Amino acid sequence: MATINDVPSFEAFMWPIIERLKAHGRSMTNQEMADDISTYMGLPEDVRAVRHGKWNELAVEQRLGFARSYLKNGGAVENSARGVWTLTPAGAAMTPEDVAGIPKAYQQEYMARVRAKAREVGSTPDVAVLEDDADTEGDWKDQLMAVLLKLDPSAFERLSQRLLREYGFIKVEVTGKSGDGGIDGTGVLRVNLLSFHVLFQCKRYSGSVGAGAVRDFRGAMVGRTDKGLIITTGTFTADARREATRDGAPAIDLVDGDALCDLLKDRGLGVTVRMVEEVTVNEAAFAEF
Repeated sequence: MATINDVPSFEAFMWPIIERLKAHGRSMTNQEMADDISTYMGLPEDVRAVRHGKWNELAVEQRLGFARSYLKNGGAVENSARGVWTLTPAGAAMTPEDVAGIPKAYQQEYMARVRAKAREVGSTPDVAVLEDDADTEGDWKDQLMAVLLKLDPSAFERLSQRLLREYGFIKVEVTGKSGDGGIDGTGVLRVNLLSFHVLFQCKRYSGSVGAGAVRDFRGAMVGRTDKGLIITTGTFTADARREATRDGAPAIDLVDGDALCDLLKDRGLGVTVRMVEEVTVNEAAFAEF
């Protein structure tokens, strides 16, 4: 059984991120990156399944997040609000040595800011640089996930119902029937002149959803619809993601905890984003008076 010591450090993921972004047209989503780089680095399934930290996160995905944050700070990659990471021209020109130097440069910059702040307040700086400081999104997502995991299952179903409505679904109903193959609700998605009947399932827990759960859900869909959606606060195993898009079977869309946080943020459901106001004085405008 693999342990946290078997999981590569975040530094070990940094150059593979650059290489695989180049191989995939310079852009990848979080999940594409997790699956592709794990395969590229030959990480066994038991290593990918190792969990670590306060919120029992998958260690590989956690350290990939640290690696991306360092690369972003170093100007090698940038990301959109949709969780799509893009290789910058500067990143494309970097060598393995350039990438290896990013963490040290970041830590030196970080300590310079800490010492400057300490001089302002007349205190002694804390010289420890935590790995978690590189995860710029970690704090709010960790806090949001903690709240979601405390929700009653029926409350999580209602939240999922509201989220689907926010994204254009109509006639969204939570069925809540036991013995219904894990189907928690139904909805209709309107796309221009077309309508799609969708069955959805909500899984509120911190573990991983496996391929068996996806197969069971697809079995419950047979004869009722060709569109399915599974929403979870946890994660999906690599086998589950492959099963969801298996050739010859109806595709099932998967929303894991990380993507769920982004969707709630995008629609402002329990997440508030404060924009910093920037005020610019146009001196030329006053010359007209």
